[in-house]
This record gives sequence, structure tokens and C-alpha cells, in this order.
Amino acid sequence: MAKKPKKEESAEAPADGEKPKGLVGKLMGNKLILIGAAVGLLALVGGGAAFFMMGGEDETAVETGPPVPAEPTAFYYNLPVMIVNLTSSEERQAYVKIEVALEVGDQSMLTVIEPNMPRVLDAFQTYMRELRASDLQGSAGLYRLKEELQRRVNVAVYPARVDDVLFKNIIIQ
Repeated sequence: MAKKPKKEESAEAPADGEKPKGLVGKLMGNKLILIGAAVGLLALVGGGAAFFMMGGEDETAVETGPPVPAEPTAFYYNLPVMIVNLTSSEERQAYVKIEVALEVGDQSMLTVIEPNMPRVLDAFQTYMRELRASDLQGSAGLYRLKEELQRRVNVAVYPARVDDVLFKNIIIQ
């Protein structure tokens, strides 16, 4: 009788004492290196996260004193208090008392605005005399007034530019 051929051993199941061959063998042989690399990567990611969560500040930094204040980014020009009577269909007159400041971004613009102040006041007075008390009611009415005054002052002081019109005081009677 003929002998039966022995079953060939598969590459995946190594015999006792032999190292596996192929990719599995390399991975098992380098298991320690892979674990070390994973721990190192985890430590880097955790350290980076901790650095960003703390704001990246160095706790050993020496304080040099209070911060130096930056130059002002806005300059203001106060207009005189104006009292204007409003248009009214009733017998009773309505008045508005308004105190305004102009905000500009550069101090050199103040020197351009000052000689043109009669023109600015004229533009404000003529516009406001055409308003009714109902035009100034609510925050929307004051916002429209602010935008219109800013547009008129920019026309009056061109080439200078006023960034904002600020209400210091406004009373409608």
C-alpha cells in the first residue's frame, strides 16, 4: 500500500518554534515597535490638546508690567446743543433737543471738519425742521435719524469722512 502524502502545513499556522512568514510574521515580530509608536503618538496628541486648551501660555514668563495702551482709534468732535422745532399739523408745537458727537478715525480729519462746521449745522437744522415727532419714535426712528445725519455731514465735510454720529442726548417734547 502506498503512503498517503502528508498534509502541507499552511503558511498561517507556524510549526512550533518557527516564526510566521509574510506580513503576519513581520507584524508579530515588530509588535513591540508598533505598541511603542502608538503610545508615542497618543502622548503627542494629548500634549498638543493640553497646550491648546491652556491657551499656549508659558507659565514661566516674566510679567513686564501693565500693557502699553495703544493710540486711540477714534476721535470725537462735539457739536453744540441744538433745539429744533419739528413740523406739526397740530396747534401744539413739537421740539427736539439734541446733543451730538461726530466720530472720525483720524485726528487730521478734525482740522477739516472744524472750518466746515457752519455747513454741517445748516444741513442738520434744515433736515430736522422737516421731521415730525412720529418720525423719531422708537429705535428705528432714531436709527434712521442717525444714518441721515451721517450722510449729510459726510456731504458737508467732503473729502473728510465721519465714521459715526453719536447721540449724547436727545429729548423730544
